[in-house]
Amino acid sequence: MSSPTYGRATPQGGVVLVGGAGRLAALPCGKVSKWIVLALWIVAVAVSFSPAGKLTGAQENDAVSWLPGKAESTEVLKATQQFSSPDEIPAVLVYERPAGITPADQQAVARHVAQFAQLEDVDREVIGPIPSEDGKALQVLVPINAGSGGWETIGERAEDIRRVAADRPDGMSFHVTGPGGFAADSQEAFAGIDGKLLYSAAAVVIVILLLTYRSPVLWLLPLMSAGVALFAAQAVIYYLATEADLTVNAQSAGILTVLVFGAGTDYALLLVARYREELRRHEDRHEAMAFALHRSGPAIIASGSTVVAGMLCLLFASMNSTRGLGPVAAVGIVVALAAMLTLLPALLVIFGRWVFWPLRPTYGSEDHTETSVWGRIGRRIAVRPRLTWVTTTVVLAIASLGILRLDPNGLSNEESFVGTPDSVVGEKVLAAHFPAGAGNPLVVVSNADKAAEVRTAMASTQGIASVAEPQVAGGLAYLEGTMTDAVDTQAAKDTVDRVRAAVHAVPDADALAGGGAAILLDTQRAADRDNKIIIPIVLAVVFLILALLLRALLAPVLLVATVVLSFGAALGISALLFDQVLGFGGTDVSLPLFVFVFLVALGIDYNIFLMTRVHEEAKTHGTRRGALIGVAATGGVITSAGLVLAGTFAVLATLPVVAFAEIGIAVALGVLLDTIVVRSVLVTALNLDIGRHLWWPSKLAKKRDPEPIEELPEQEPELAR
Repeated sequence: MSSPTYGRATPQGGVVLVGGAGRLAALPCGKVSKWIVLALWIVAVAVSFSPAGKLTGAQENDAVSWLPGKAESTEVLKATQQFSSPDEIPAVLVYERPAGITPADQQAVARHVAQFAQLEDVDREVIGPIPSEDGKALQVLVPINAGSGGWETIGERAEDIRRVAADRPDGMSFHVTGPGGFAADSQEAFAGIDGKLLYSAAAVVIVILLLTYRSPVLWLLPLMSAGVALFAAQAVIYYLATEADLTVNAQSAGILTVLVFGAGTDYALLLVARYREELRRHEDRHEAMAFALHRSGPAIIASGSTVVAGMLCLLFASMNSTRGLGPVAAVGIVVALAAMLTLLPALLVIFGRWVFWPLRPTYGSEDHTETSVWGRIGRRIAVRPRLTWVTTTVVLAIASLGILRLDPNGLSNEESFVGTPDSVVGEKVLAAHFPAGAGNPLVVVSNADKAAEVRTAMASTQGIASVAEPQVAGGLAYLEGTMTDAVDTQAAKDTVDRVRAAVHAVPDADALAGGGAAILLDTQRAADRDNKIIIPIVLAVVFLILALLLRALLAPVLLVATVVLSFGAALGISALLFDQVLGFGGTDVSLPLFVFVFLVALGIDYNIFLMTRVHEEAKTHGTRRGALIGVAATGGVITSAGLVLAGTFAVLATLPVVAFAEIGIAVALGVLLDTIVVRSVLVTALNLDIGRHLWWPSKLAKKRDPEPIEELPEQEPELAR
C-alpha cells in the first residue's frame, strides 16, 4: 500500500505538518530537535536523582498526616502537645505466664523497665510493671518519641525493646503491642515498599510489553520512559513536600509508583500503535512520528487531563491522607504525560524502524485490521447490538449486587495485616488479662478549672473502666480513661460517642475527646463524608471533559454511566472475593472512594482512546461504520493498556497490608472489566445501536450512517501487536 506524504522536512531538521498540525507535535521527532529533547531529559534525571531518593525520608506517617484535619480527635492530638510530644507513641509490653507470674518474673521485668528507660528516644517515665488481676500477666508502657523519624524510629526502638526482653525467665512469653507495636509492625510491612513496588511494576510492564510487541528491544523504550517519569515525579513531589507543605505518606508514595508505571505505559501503547500505523504510510520515520503525535496526542492529553482532574478532586477530602494523595497522583500523571509525549517519541525516532524487529512496519506494507480479533468481534456485535448491550448491562448490574456484602467500616488491628504479627498476638494476650482498652486510652482535654467535673462525667459513662487523675498545664487538663472494650471495636466507638456527649455537656469546660478509638471513629465518618462529596464532583468533572472533547451531550452521559456500572461490578465482585475467597475480615474505609476515583478517571482514559477514534472516523464513514473501525483499531491497544494497568495495580496485593491488597485487587479487576467488557463490547454495542444520535446536539448527529454495515473500509490501520 502506498499513501501520499502529508508533511515536509525543514532545513533545521524538523517536520512541518500540513493541515494545521503545528510545530509542537514535531518537536520531539525532528532530526536535530530529538537530540535536544533527549539531552533535556538526561539533565532532568541527573537533577532528580538525589531528591527522588530522599522522598521516603520526607514522608509523614504520623497520625495527624492520615487523620481528618478538623476532626475532634485531631484537635485533641494538637491540644495535648504540652503534656507530651505529638510524636510520642506508647508501646505496650505484655509478659504472660499462664501458670501465674512468679517473683523471679517480677524481678526480671523490673530490670527490663530500668533498661527500657535508658533507651534512645524514651524521654518520659516508663510505667510498670502493672500486674493483672488474675496474676498471670504484667504490663509495661514505654513512651517512644518518634521525632522526625516517624515509624522508622518506632521500628528501631521496638527491636531494642525485644533485645532487652529476650533475657527473661523460661516459660514467660513477651509481646510488643499497643500503638507502638502496631506502628512497628506497619513499618516492617512497608519496609522497602518503594523498591518492591518499583521492581514488581517494572516486571509486570516488561512481560506485557513483550507479549504485546513481540519484540526483544521495543519494550525497553516505554519502560525507560516510565522509569524516568517516576524519578522526575518523585523529585517534584519531594520539593512540594519540603517546600510547599504537601502531605506525603507511604500510601500515596506507593500508589504513585504503580500509577506512573501503569498510566505512563498506557499512553506509550497508544502512541506506539499510532506510530506503527504512520510508519506504513510515511517513508520518513520523523514525519511518521510527527503525524502519530498529531493524531494520538490530543487523545493522550485529554486522557491524562481527565486523570489529573479526577485526582485533584481529592483535594475536597477531609482526610489528610486522601487529600494529600490527590496532588501526588496528579504530579505523577503530568510528568508521565510529558515523558511519553516527548522522551518516548525522541527515543523511537532515534532508534528507527529496526526497534520493532521482527515485526518491522515498512513503508507501504500491508495491515491486517480486517482480520484482527477485535475487528471480528466488532462485526459480531454489529449483528445484534441492542441485545449485546442489554445483556452486558444486566450481567454487570447483577455483579454489582455484591456491594451489599461490602463492609467499608474500617479494619480492626487484627484485620489490617495479612498474617498475624506480634502486635496482634500481644493485643489478644493483653485483652485476656487486662481491660480490653488498656494501653490505648480514651483521652479528654478540657479547661483546667473544670477538670474534676469532666472526670466525673467521663468516669460515669458506660464503657469506661477507670479514669486517671488529671494532669494540668497551661490552663488545660489532660485525662486518660481505660475502656472496657478493645479500641478497634464498634463498642469502643460507641463509648467515644457517649463520652463526648457527657463531657461536652459540662458547662464552660470546652472538653474534647480523642485517643485511638476516637481516631478510628472520626476516620470512618470522614470517609463517609468524602464519598458523598467527592464522587459527584468527579462525575461532574469527567462529564464536562468528555462533553468538551466529543462536542456532544448524549455520548458523555452514556460513557459516564458505563464507567459507574463498571465500578459497581468491580466493587461487587471484589466484595465477594474479599469475604468468600481471601477471608479478609473487613474493608478499609477509604476503599470505595479510591477505587471509584481510579476506575472512573482511568476508565475514562479508555473511553477517550476509543471514542476519539470513533468520532474521527464518523466524520468520514458515519458513526456505525466508525464504531467498527474504532474498535478494530483501538481494541488491541486498549486491551494491552488494561493488562498493563491491572498488572501494576495488582502488585499492591503483594504487600502484607490488607488495605493495599484490597485497593490493588479491586482496581485491577475493575480495569480488566473496563477494557475487555465495558469499553470494547458495551460501548461499541451502544455506538452501533444509537448511531449518529450519540453526538447530539452537534452537527455530526445529523450525518446519516450508510446502510447496511457489511465490512470495514479497506486499508484501515492495524492493531498494536
